[in-house]
Amino acid sequence: PKTAFITNFSMTIDGITYLGNIKEKEAAKKQYEKVVSHGHTAGLVKASGRKTEKFTVSVNIAAASKVTFELTYKELLKRHLGKYEMLIKVKPKQLVKQFQVNCSGISFIFSSIYTEQLKTLIETGHVSFKPTIDQQQTCENCSTSFLDGDFTIKYDVKRDSPGNLQIINGYFVHFFAPANLRRVPKNVIFVIDFSHSMLGQKMEQTKEALLKILDDVKENDHFNFILFNNRIISWKEYLVKATLDNLKEAQKFVKSIKATGSTNINDALIRSVEVMNEPHKEKVLPERSSSTIIMLTNGNPTSGELNQGKIQENVKNAIQGRYSLYKLAFGYDMDYNFLEKMALENNGLTRCIYEDSDSALQLQSFYHEVATPMLREVQLYYPINATSELTQNNFNHYYDGSEIVVAGCIIDNHLNSFTADVKAQGANNDVTFTEQVDIDETAKALQHKEYIFGDYIERLWAYLTIQQLLEKRISAQEEKWRNLAAEALELSLKYKFVMPLTSMVVTKPEDNEDKAAIADKPVESRDIFIVLLHNLI
Repeated sequence: PKTAFITNFSMTIDGITYLGNIKEKEAAKKQYEKVVSHGHTAGLVKASGRKTEKFTVSVNIAAASKVTFELTYKELLKRHLGKYEMLIKVKPKQLVKQFQVNCSGISFIFSSIYTEQLKTLIETGHVSFKPTIDQQQTCENCSTSFLDGDFTIKYDVKRDSPGNLQIINGYFVHFFAPANLRRVPKNVIFVIDFSHSMLGQKMEQTKEALLKILDDVKENDHFNFILFNNRIISWKEYLVKATLDNLKEAQKFVKSIKATGSTNINDALIRSVEVMNEPHKEKVLPERSSSTIIMLTNGNPTSGELNQGKIQENVKNAIQGRYSLYKLAFGYDMDYNFLEKMALENNGLTRCIYEDSDSALQLQSFYHEVATPMLREVQLYYPINATSELTQNNFNHYYDGSEIVVAGCIIDNHLNSFTADVKAQGANNDVTFTEQVDIDETAKALQHKEYIFGDYIERLWAYLTIQQLLEKRISAQEEKWRNLAAEALELSLKYKFVMPLTSMVVTKPEDNEDKAAIADKPVESRDIFIVLLHNLI
Protein backbone atom coordinates (compact mmCIF):
# COMPACT_ATOMS: atom_id res chain seq x y z
CA PRO A 1 0.00 0.00 0.00
CA LYS A 2 1.20 3.52 -0.84
CA THR A 3 0.65 4.71 2.73
CA ALA A 4 2.76 1.87 4.16
CA PHE A 5 6.45 1.76 5.01
CA ILE A 6 8.46 -1.36 4.15
CA THR A 7 10.27 -2.58 7.26
CA ASN A 8 11.87 -5.75 5.94
CA PHE A 9 12.58 -7.43 2.62
CA SER A 10 14.52 -10.67 2.56
CA MET A 11 15.13 -13.59 0.22
CA THR A 12 16.02 -17.13 1.27
CA ILE A 13 17.50 -19.23 -1.55
CA ASP A 14 18.43 -22.83 -0.74
CA GLY A 15 18.77 -22.00 2.92
CA ILE A 16 20.83 -18.83 2.42
CA THR A 17 19.05 -15.65 3.54
CA TYR A 18 19.56 -12.22 2.02
CA LEU A 19 18.66 -9.72 4.77
CA GLY A 20 17.48 -6.14 4.38
CA ASN A 21 19.23 -3.15 5.95
CA ILE A 22 17.92 0.42 5.97
CA LYS A 23 20.28 3.08 4.63
CA GLU A 24 20.14 6.76 3.91
CA LYS A 25 19.05 7.19 0.29
CA GLU A 26 22.28 8.77 -0.97
CA ALA A 27 24.39 5.97 0.51
CA ALA A 28 22.14 3.37 -1.06
CA LYS A 29 22.26 5.22 -4.38
CA LYS A 30 26.08 5.09 -4.43
CA GLN A 31 25.97 1.37 -3.77
CA TYR A 32 23.38 0.98 -6.51
CA GLU A 33 25.54 2.87 -9.02
CA LYS A 34 28.60 0.81 -8.06
CA VAL A 35 26.76 -2.45 -8.72
CA VAL A 36 25.37 -1.18 -12.04
CA SER A 37 28.84 -0.01 -13.14
CA HIS A 38 30.05 -3.62 -12.72
CA GLY A 39 27.50 -4.76 -15.26
CA HIS A 40 25.05 -6.42 -12.91
CA THR A 41 21.33 -6.48 -13.56
CA ALA A 42 19.06 -3.67 -12.33
CA GLY A 43 15.34 -3.14 -12.69
CA LEU A 44 13.11 -0.06 -12.37
CA VAL A 45 9.35 -0.52 -12.22
CA LYS A 46 6.85 2.33 -12.12
CA ALA A 47 3.99 2.02 -9.65
CA SER A 48 0.60 1.02 -10.95
CA GLY A 49 -2.76 1.11 -9.24
CA ARG A 50 -4.49 3.68 -7.09
CA LYS A 51 -3.68 2.34 -3.65
CA THR A 52 -0.66 0.09 -4.10
CA GLU A 53 2.99 0.18 -5.09
CA LYS A 54 4.50 -2.48 -7.32
CA PHE A 55 8.04 -3.80 -7.41
CA THR A 56 9.89 -6.73 -8.97
CA VAL A 57 12.93 -8.86 -8.20
CA SER A 58 15.47 -10.04 -10.80
CA VAL A 59 17.41 -13.13 -9.71
CA ASN A 60 18.69 -16.35 -11.31
CA ILE A 61 17.47 -19.47 -9.53
CA ALA A 62 18.78 -22.97 -10.17
CA ALA A 63 16.27 -25.61 -11.23
CA ALA A 64 14.39 -27.27 -8.36
CA SER A 65 15.66 -24.66 -5.89
CA LYS A 66 13.41 -23.55 -3.06
CA VAL A 67 13.02 -19.80 -2.76
CA THR A 68 11.17 -17.77 -0.13
CA PHE A 69 10.56 -14.03 -0.50
CA GLU A 70 9.42 -12.20 2.61
CA LEU A 71 8.13 -8.63 2.60
CA THR A 72 7.07 -6.92 5.82
CA TYR A 73 5.39 -3.52 5.84
CA LYS A 74 3.66 -1.38 8.44
CA GLU A 75 0.53 0.61 7.76
CA LEU A 76 -1.98 2.38 9.98
CA LEU A 77 -5.36 1.84 8.35
CA LYS A 78 -7.54 4.94 8.29
CA ARG A 79 -11.22 4.74 9.14
CA HIS A 80 -13.50 6.14 6.44
CA LEU A 81 -17.30 6.21 6.51
CA GLY A 82 -17.44 3.95 9.54
CA LYS A 83 -15.07 1.21 8.43
CA TYR A 84 -11.48 0.24 7.79
CA GLU A 85 -10.41 -1.31 4.52
CA MET A 86 -7.57 -3.77 4.03
CA LEU A 87 -6.64 -4.43 0.40
CA ILE A 88 -4.47 -7.30 -0.83
CA LYS A 89 -3.66 -7.76 -4.52
CA VAL A 90 -4.39 -11.30 -5.69
CA LYS A 91 -2.68 -11.67 -9.06
CA PRO A 92 -0.63 -14.90 -9.13
CA LYS A 93 -1.14 -15.27 -12.93
CA GLN A 94 -0.95 -19.03 -12.57
CA LEU A 95 -2.34 -21.91 -10.52
CA VAL A 96 -0.76 -21.97 -7.06
CA LYS A 97 -0.61 -25.20 -5.08
CA GLN A 98 -0.55 -23.44 -1.74
CA PHE A 99 -2.21 -20.04 -1.81
CA GLN A 100 -3.46 -18.53 1.42
CA VAL A 101 -4.39 -15.15 2.88
CA ASN A 102 -4.92 -14.93 6.65
CA CYS A 103 -6.11 -11.89 8.57
CA SER A 104 -6.27 -11.99 12.35
CA GLY A 105 -6.75 -9.60 15.24
CA ILE A 106 -9.93 -7.89 13.99
CA SER A 107 -12.40 -7.22 16.79
CA PHE A 108 -15.48 -7.23 14.58
CA ILE A 109 -16.02 -8.09 10.92
CA PHE A 110 -18.09 -5.32 9.34
CA SER A 111 -18.30 -6.65 5.81
CA SER A 112 -17.07 -10.00 4.53
CA ILE A 113 -16.08 -11.29 1.09
CA TYR A 114 -18.22 -13.56 -1.06
CA THR A 115 -17.64 -15.12 -4.48
CA GLU A 116 -19.45 -17.91 -6.27
CA GLN A 117 -16.42 -20.14 -6.71
CA LEU A 118 -14.24 -19.22 -3.74
CA LYS A 119 -15.14 -19.61 -0.11
CA THR A 120 -13.78 -17.64 2.80
CA LEU A 121 -13.93 -18.61 6.42
CA ILE A 122 -15.35 -15.76 8.47
CA GLU A 123 -15.05 -16.02 12.23
CA THR A 124 -14.88 -13.41 14.93
CA GLY A 125 -11.54 -11.72 14.40
CA HIS A 126 -10.28 -14.03 11.63
CA VAL A 127 -10.55 -14.20 7.85
CA SER A 128 -9.01 -17.08 5.91
CA PHE A 129 -8.84 -17.22 2.10
CA LYS A 130 -7.45 -20.54 0.87
CA PRO A 131 -8.64 -21.59 -2.62
CA THR A 132 -7.67 -25.05 -3.81
CA ILE A 133 -6.28 -25.72 -7.29
CA ASP A 134 -9.75 -26.78 -8.44
CA GLN A 135 -11.28 -23.58 -7.10
CA GLN A 136 -8.67 -21.46 -8.86
CA GLN A 137 -9.17 -22.99 -12.31
CA THR A 138 -11.11 -21.05 -14.93
CA CYS A 139 -12.64 -24.37 -16.04
CA GLU A 140 -12.30 -28.06 -15.26
CA ASN A 141 -8.81 -29.31 -16.19
CA CYS A 142 -7.74 -25.77 -17.25
CA SER A 143 -4.18 -24.71 -16.49
CA THR A 144 -5.09 -21.04 -16.09
CA SER A 145 -6.24 -19.26 -12.92
CA PHE A 146 -9.03 -16.73 -12.67
CA LEU A 147 -7.45 -15.20 -9.55
CA ASP A 148 -6.87 -11.65 -10.76
CA GLY A 149 -8.25 -8.92 -8.58
CA ASP A 150 -8.41 -7.26 -5.17
CA PHE A 151 -9.07 -9.16 -1.97
CA THR A 152 -10.71 -6.53 0.21
CA ILE A 153 -11.70 -6.82 3.85
CA LYS A 154 -13.91 -4.05 5.21
CA TYR A 155 -14.58 -3.98 8.92
CA ASP A 156 -15.11 -1.88 11.99
CA VAL A 157 -14.25 -2.48 15.65
CA LYS A 158 -16.49 -2.66 18.67
CA ARG A 159 -16.30 0.52 20.76
CA ASP A 160 -17.44 0.72 24.37
CA SER A 161 -16.54 4.40 24.69
CA PRO A 162 -15.69 7.37 22.41
CA GLY A 163 -11.97 6.75 22.92
CA ASN A 164 -9.61 3.86 23.40
CA LEU A 165 -6.25 4.21 25.18
CA GLN A 166 -3.46 1.68 24.79
CA ILE A 167 -0.26 2.04 26.85
CA ILE A 168 2.78 -0.22 26.67
CA ASN A 169 6.48 0.24 27.49
CA GLY A 170 6.33 4.01 27.99
CA TYR A 171 4.31 4.86 24.86
CA PHE A 172 0.59 5.47 24.40
CA VAL A 173 -1.85 5.65 21.51
CA HIS A 174 -5.30 7.21 21.73
CA PHE A 175 -8.00 6.27 19.21
CA PHE A 176 -10.92 8.73 19.28
CA ALA A 177 -14.15 8.06 17.37
CA PRO A 178 -17.28 9.28 19.19
CA ALA A 179 -20.74 8.25 17.99
CA ASN A 180 -24.31 9.53 18.30
CA LEU A 181 -23.37 13.19 17.94
CA ARG A 182 -25.55 15.82 16.36
CA ARG A 183 -24.34 16.85 12.93
CA VAL A 184 -22.73 20.31 12.54
CA PRO A 185 -24.30 22.36 9.69
CA LYS A 186 -21.88 23.02 6.85
CA ASN A 187 -21.27 25.80 4.38
CA VAL A 188 -19.61 24.59 1.20
CA ILE A 189 -18.55 26.25 -2.04
CA PHE A 190 -17.78 23.98 -4.99
CA VAL A 191 -15.14 25.57 -7.24
CA ILE A 192 -15.28 23.70 -10.56
CA ASP A 193 -12.81 23.86 -13.43
CA PHE A 194 -14.74 24.00 -16.71
CA SER A 195 -11.81 24.86 -18.96
CA HIS A 196 -11.31 23.20 -22.35
CA SER A 197 -9.19 20.42 -20.85
CA MET A 198 -12.29 19.22 -18.95
CA LEU A 199 -14.16 18.68 -22.23
CA GLY A 200 -15.84 15.33 -22.79
CA GLN A 201 -15.96 12.51 -20.26
CA LYS A 202 -14.31 14.47 -17.41
CA MET A 203 -16.98 17.15 -17.56
CA GLU A 204 -19.82 14.64 -17.84
CA GLN A 205 -18.54 12.64 -14.88
CA THR A 206 -18.09 15.82 -12.83
CA LYS A 207 -21.67 16.86 -13.56
CA GLU A 208 -22.93 13.38 -12.71
CA ALA A 209 -21.12 13.50 -9.37
CA LEU A 210 -22.35 17.01 -8.53
CA LEU A 211 -25.95 16.03 -9.20
CA LYS A 212 -25.59 13.07 -6.83
CA ILE A 213 -23.94 15.30 -4.23
CA LEU A 214 -26.82 17.76 -4.42
CA ASP A 215 -29.14 14.92 -3.49
CA ASP A 216 -27.17 14.51 -0.26
CA VAL A 217 -26.98 18.18 0.81
CA LYS A 218 -28.93 18.67 4.03
CA GLU A 219 -31.62 21.29 4.53
CA ASN A 220 -29.70 23.31 7.14
CA ASP A 221 -26.58 23.48 4.92
CA HIS A 222 -25.59 26.46 2.76
CA PHE A 223 -23.86 26.10 -0.60
CA ASN A 224 -22.83 27.72 -3.87
CA PHE A 225 -21.03 26.92 -7.14
CA ILE A 226 -18.22 28.90 -8.70
CA LEU A 227 -17.11 27.86 -12.19
CA PHE A 228 -13.80 28.94 -13.65
CA ASN A 229 -11.89 28.87 -16.90
CA ASN A 230 -10.35 32.16 -17.97
CA ARG A 231 -13.56 33.69 -16.57
CA ILE A 232 -15.13 33.35 -13.13
CA ILE A 233 -18.85 32.50 -13.05
CA SER A 234 -20.77 32.38 -9.76
CA TRP A 235 -24.05 30.53 -9.69
CA LYS A 236 -25.18 32.91 -6.93
CA GLU A 237 -23.48 35.99 -5.55
CA TYR A 238 -23.92 34.59 -2.05
CA LEU A 239 -24.35 31.31 -0.18
CA VAL A 240 -27.89 29.95 -0.33
CA LYS A 241 -29.72 27.59 2.00
CA ALA A 242 -30.30 24.08 0.71
CA THR A 243 -34.04 24.41 0.26
CA LEU A 244 -35.87 22.19 -2.22
CA ASP A 245 -36.28 25.09 -4.68
CA ASN A 246 -32.61 26.08 -4.47
CA LEU A 247 -31.49 22.49 -4.99
CA LYS A 248 -33.69 22.12 -8.07
CA GLU A 249 -32.28 25.38 -9.49
CA ALA A 250 -28.74 24.21 -8.74
CA GLN A 251 -29.37 20.95 -10.59
CA LYS A 252 -30.41 22.88 -13.71
CA PHE A 253 -27.28 25.01 -13.42
CA VAL A 254 -25.02 21.97 -13.16
CA LYS A 255 -26.64 20.31 -16.18
CA SER A 256 -25.96 23.45 -18.27
CA ILE A 257 -22.17 23.50 -17.67
CA LYS A 258 -20.09 23.25 -20.85
CA ALA A 259 -16.30 23.08 -20.90
CA THR A 260 -14.33 25.76 -22.76
CA GLY A 261 -11.49 28.27 -22.27
CA SER A 262 -8.28 28.35 -20.18
CA THR A 263 -7.63 27.96 -16.42
CA ASN A 264 -7.59 30.84 -13.89
CA ILE A 265 -7.09 29.14 -10.53
CA ASN A 266 -6.04 32.23 -8.57
CA ASP A 267 -9.11 34.39 -9.26
CA ALA A 268 -11.49 31.46 -8.77
CA LEU A 269 -10.20 30.76 -5.26
CA ILE A 270 -10.06 34.43 -4.29
CA ARG A 271 -13.66 34.81 -5.45
CA SER A 272 -14.76 31.75 -3.46
CA VAL A 273 -13.22 33.20 -0.28
CA GLU A 274 -15.02 36.51 -0.87
CA VAL A 275 -18.34 34.69 -1.28
CA MET A 276 -17.67 32.75 1.94
CA ASN A 277 -16.58 35.87 3.87
CA GLU A 278 -19.72 37.94 3.23
CA PRO A 279 -22.31 35.83 5.12
CA HIS A 280 -19.85 35.31 7.96
CA LYS A 281 -19.48 39.07 8.31
CA GLU A 282 -23.24 39.56 8.24
CA LYS A 283 -23.68 36.65 10.68
CA VAL A 284 -26.44 35.03 8.64
CA LEU A 285 -24.94 31.52 8.86
CA PRO A 286 -25.43 29.15 11.80
CA GLU A 287 -23.01 30.18 14.54
CA ARG A 288 -21.65 26.65 14.97
CA SER A 289 -21.29 25.71 11.34
CA SER A 290 -18.34 24.35 9.35
CA SER A 291 -17.12 26.22 6.25
CA THR A 292 -15.31 24.42 3.44
CA ILE A 293 -14.13 25.20 -0.09
CA ILE A 294 -13.78 22.23 -2.45
CA MET A 295 -11.94 22.83 -5.74
CA LEU A 296 -11.86 20.39 -8.64
CA THR A 297 -9.32 20.99 -11.40
CA ASN A 298 -7.43 18.96 -13.98
CA GLY A 299 -4.76 21.44 -14.99
CA ASN A 300 -2.23 24.08 -14.05
CA PRO A 301 -2.97 27.83 -14.20
CA THR A 302 -2.93 29.08 -17.81
CA SER A 303 -4.56 32.51 -17.37
CA GLY A 304 -4.60 35.24 -14.73
CA GLU A 305 -1.85 34.80 -12.14
CA LEU A 306 0.52 32.07 -13.40
CA ASN A 307 3.17 32.08 -10.66
CA GLN A 308 2.35 29.12 -8.43
CA GLY A 309 4.10 30.56 -5.38
CA LYS A 310 2.17 33.79 -5.72
CA ILE A 311 -1.14 31.92 -6.04
CA GLN A 312 -0.39 29.95 -2.88
CA GLU A 313 0.47 33.18 -1.05
CA ASN A 314 -2.68 34.95 -2.28
CA VAL A 315 -4.97 32.10 -1.24
CA LYS A 316 -3.37 31.70 2.19
CA ASN A 317 -3.66 35.44 2.86
CA ALA A 318 -7.30 35.41 1.75
CA ILE A 319 -8.42 32.41 3.83
CA GLN A 320 -6.37 33.33 6.94
CA GLY A 321 -7.04 29.95 8.55
CA ARG A 322 -10.81 30.46 8.72
CA TYR A 323 -11.92 27.78 6.25
CA SER A 324 -10.74 24.38 5.04
CA LEU A 325 -9.60 24.10 1.42
CA TYR A 326 -9.81 20.70 -0.26
CA LYS A 327 -8.31 20.09 -3.68
CA LEU A 328 -9.46 17.34 -6.04
CA ALA A 329 -6.89 16.72 -8.76
CA PHE A 330 -8.65 15.16 -11.76
CA GLY A 331 -6.23 13.12 -13.90
CA TYR A 332 -2.50 13.57 -14.37
CA ASP A 333 -2.12 16.89 -16.21
CA MET A 334 -1.59 19.17 -13.22
CA ASP A 335 1.24 19.82 -10.76
CA TYR A 336 0.01 17.75 -7.81
CA ASN A 337 2.60 19.20 -5.40
CA PHE A 338 1.34 22.71 -6.15
CA LEU A 339 -2.22 21.75 -5.21
CA GLU A 340 -1.13 19.69 -2.21
CA LYS A 341 0.90 22.50 -0.68
CA MET A 342 -1.96 24.95 -1.10
CA ALA A 343 -4.44 22.60 0.57
CA LEU A 344 -2.12 21.77 3.50
CA GLU A 345 -1.50 25.47 4.13
CA ASN A 346 -5.25 25.96 4.47
CA ASN A 347 -6.35 23.14 6.79
CA GLY A 348 -7.25 20.76 3.98
CA LEU A 349 -5.90 17.96 1.85
CA THR A 350 -5.57 16.96 -1.79
CA ARG A 351 -7.06 13.85 -3.32
CA CYS A 352 -6.37 12.41 -6.75
CA ILE A 353 -9.41 11.55 -8.87
CA TYR A 354 -8.28 8.91 -11.35
CA GLU A 355 -9.46 9.06 -14.94
CA ASP A 356 -11.56 5.93 -15.15
CA SER A 357 -15.11 4.74 -15.61
CA ASP A 358 -15.79 5.28 -11.89
CA SER A 359 -14.47 8.85 -11.66
CA ALA A 360 -17.92 10.14 -10.68
CA LEU A 361 -18.06 7.61 -7.83
CA GLN A 362 -14.60 8.70 -6.68
CA LEU A 363 -15.81 12.30 -6.47
CA GLN A 364 -18.92 11.28 -4.53
CA SER A 365 -16.87 9.10 -2.19
CA PHE A 366 -14.57 11.99 -1.27
CA TYR A 367 -17.52 14.29 -0.66
CA HIS A 368 -19.16 11.74 1.62
CA GLU A 369 -16.00 11.64 3.76
CA VAL A 370 -16.29 15.37 4.55
CA ALA A 371 -20.07 15.74 4.18
CA THR A 372 -20.91 15.17 7.82
CA PRO A 373 -18.86 17.26 10.28
CA MET A 374 -19.66 16.27 13.86
CA LEU A 375 -17.13 18.35 15.81
CA ARG A 376 -15.04 21.46 15.17
CA GLU A 377 -11.79 22.72 16.72
CA VAL A 378 -10.95 19.37 18.31
CA GLN A 379 -8.17 19.54 20.94
CA LEU A 380 -6.79 16.45 22.69
CA TYR A 381 -5.02 16.94 26.03
CA TYR A 382 -2.78 14.56 28.02
CA PRO A 383 -1.08 14.76 31.44
CA ILE A 384 1.08 17.90 31.63
CA ASN A 385 4.77 17.27 32.39
CA ALA A 386 4.15 13.52 32.01
CA THR A 387 4.09 13.20 28.22
CA SER A 388 6.27 14.35 25.34
CA GLU A 389 6.81 13.89 21.61
CA LEU A 390 3.09 14.08 20.89
CA THR A 391 1.92 13.55 17.34
CA GLN A 392 -0.67 16.02 16.02
CA ASN A 393 -3.26 16.61 18.74
CA ASN A 394 -5.41 19.42 17.33
CA PHE A 395 -7.79 18.99 14.39
CA ASN A 396 -10.14 21.35 12.58
CA HIS A 397 -12.87 18.75 12.21
CA TYR A 398 -14.00 15.34 13.23
CA TYR A 399 -16.16 13.82 10.48
CA ASP A 400 -18.75 11.11 11.03
CA GLY A 401 -17.29 7.67 10.46
CA SER A 402 -13.66 8.80 10.72
CA GLU A 403 -11.15 8.47 13.55
CA ILE A 404 -8.55 10.64 15.26
CA VAL A 405 -5.31 8.94 16.34
CA VAL A 406 -2.73 10.52 18.67
CA ALA A 407 0.41 8.88 20.05
CA GLY A 408 3.18 10.00 22.36
CA CYS A 409 5.79 9.11 24.96
CA ILE A 410 5.16 8.90 28.72
CA ILE A 411 8.13 10.47 30.50
CA ASP A 412 6.85 10.11 34.08
CA ASN A 413 7.81 6.57 35.13
CA HIS A 414 5.84 6.91 38.37
CA LEU A 415 2.54 7.74 36.67
CA ASN A 416 -0.15 5.27 37.81
CA SER A 417 -3.16 6.45 35.85
CA PHE A 418 -3.42 8.18 32.49
CA THR A 419 -6.12 10.67 31.53
CA ALA A 420 -7.07 11.88 28.05
CA ASP A 421 -9.35 14.91 27.67
CA VAL A 422 -10.90 15.88 24.35
CA LYS A 423 -12.49 19.32 23.99
CA ALA A 424 -14.38 20.41 20.89
CA GLN A 425 -17.21 22.53 19.52
CA GLY A 426 -20.37 20.54 18.91
CA ALA A 427 -23.51 21.47 17.00
CA ASN A 428 -25.19 22.98 20.07
CA ASN A 429 -22.47 23.54 22.65
CA ASP A 430 -18.88 22.86 23.60
CA VAL A 431 -18.29 19.26 24.57
CA THR A 432 -15.67 17.39 26.60
CA PHE A 433 -14.80 13.70 26.53
CA THR A 434 -12.65 12.22 29.29
CA GLU A 435 -11.09 8.79 29.52
CA GLN A 436 -8.90 7.48 32.31
CA VAL A 437 -7.06 4.16 32.50
CA ASP A 438 -4.76 2.42 34.94
CA ILE A 439 -1.39 2.05 33.19
CA ASP A 440 -0.41 -1.31 34.71
CA GLU A 441 -3.84 -2.86 34.21
CA THR A 442 -3.94 -1.69 30.59
CA ALA A 443 -0.54 -3.22 29.86
CA LYS A 444 -1.54 -6.54 31.49
CA ALA A 445 -4.78 -6.67 29.51
CA LEU A 446 -2.85 -6.39 26.24
CA GLN A 447 -0.12 -8.91 27.02
CA HIS A 448 -1.94 -11.83 25.39
CA LYS A 449 -2.38 -9.87 22.15
CA GLU A 450 0.91 -10.50 20.39
CA TYR A 451 0.16 -8.04 17.59
CA ILE A 452 -0.10 -5.19 20.13
CA PHE A 453 2.49 -6.07 22.76
CA GLY A 454 6.23 -5.37 22.62
CA ASP A 455 7.22 -2.27 20.66
CA TYR A 456 3.96 -2.05 18.70
CA ILE A 457 2.84 1.31 20.11
CA GLU A 458 6.33 2.81 19.98
CA ARG A 459 6.57 1.91 16.28
CA LEU A 460 3.05 3.27 15.69
CA TRP A 461 4.19 6.55 17.27
CA ALA A 462 7.26 6.59 15.01
CA TYR A 463 5.10 5.81 11.94
CA LEU A 464 2.72 8.70 12.67
CA THR A 465 5.56 11.08 13.48
CA ILE A 466 7.42 10.34 10.24
CA GLN A 467 4.24 10.68 8.18
CA GLN A 468 3.49 14.06 9.75
CA LEU A 469 7.08 15.30 9.37
CA LEU A 470 6.98 14.43 5.66
CA GLU A 471 3.66 16.23 5.32
CA LYS A 472 5.00 19.35 7.08
CA ARG A 473 7.96 19.41 4.66
CA ILE A 474 5.60 20.04 1.75
CA SER A 475 4.79 23.60 2.86
CA ALA A 476 7.98 24.35 4.85
CA GLN A 477 10.62 26.95 4.00
CA GLU A 478 14.10 25.74 3.03
CA GLU A 479 15.78 25.80 6.46
CA LYS A 480 12.81 24.25 8.25
CA TRP A 481 12.48 21.77 5.36
CA ARG A 482 16.02 20.53 6.03
CA ASN A 483 15.38 20.19 9.77
CA LEU A 484 12.17 18.24 9.18
CA ALA A 485 13.97 16.00 6.69
CA ALA A 486 16.80 15.32 9.13
CA GLU A 487 14.36 14.42 11.92
CA ALA A 488 12.35 12.11 9.64
CA LEU A 489 15.55 10.44 8.41
CA GLU A 490 16.81 9.85 11.94
CA LEU A 491 13.56 8.18 12.98
CA SER A 492 13.38 6.11 9.79
CA LEU A 493 16.88 4.73 10.30
CA LYS A 494 16.18 4.01 13.97
CA TYR A 495 12.88 2.23 13.37
CA LYS A 496 13.86 0.76 9.99
CA PHE A 497 11.21 2.31 7.74
CA VAL A 498 11.66 2.66 3.97
CA MET A 499 10.33 6.14 3.18
CA PRO A 500 11.31 8.88 0.69
CA LEU A 501 14.64 9.59 2.45
CA THR A 502 15.79 5.99 2.96
CA SER A 503 16.31 2.78 1.01
CA MET A 504 16.56 -0.86 1.99
CA VAL A 505 19.64 -2.76 0.84
CA VAL A 506 19.42 -6.55 0.70
CA THR A 507 22.81 -8.26 0.97
CA LYS A 508 24.11 -11.81 0.97
CA PRO A 509 25.34 -12.46 4.54
CA GLU A 510 28.67 -14.06 3.66
CA ASP A 511 29.50 -11.78 0.74
CA ASN A 512 30.36 -8.12 0.47
CA GLU A 513 27.72 -5.49 -0.19
CA ASP A 514 28.48 -5.34 -3.91
CA LYS A 515 26.00 -8.18 -4.28
CA ALA A 516 22.86 -6.35 -3.25
CA ALA A 517 19.24 -5.51 -3.89
CA ILE A 518 17.66 -2.15 -3.21
CA ALA A 519 14.10 -1.30 -2.18
CA ASP A 520 13.46 2.39 -2.68
CA LYS A 521 10.55 4.77 -2.03
CA PRO A 522 11.29 8.13 -3.70
CA VAL A 523 10.16 11.63 -2.86
CA GLU A 524 7.61 12.03 -5.65
CA SER A 525 4.09 12.09 -4.26
CA ARG A 526 2.35 11.04 -7.48
CA ASP A 527 4.79 8.57 -9.05
CA ILE A 528 6.19 6.13 -6.53
CA PHE A 529 8.95 3.78 -7.60
CA ILE A 530 10.46 0.68 -6.05
CA VAL A 531 13.94 -0.18 -7.33
CA LEU A 532 15.39 -3.66 -6.93
CA LEU A 533 18.65 -5.01 -8.26
CA HIS A 534 20.38 -8.30 -7.71
CA ASN A 535 23.74 -9.74 -8.68
CA LEU A 536 23.18 -12.59 -11.15
CA ILE A 537 25.22 -15.65 -10.18
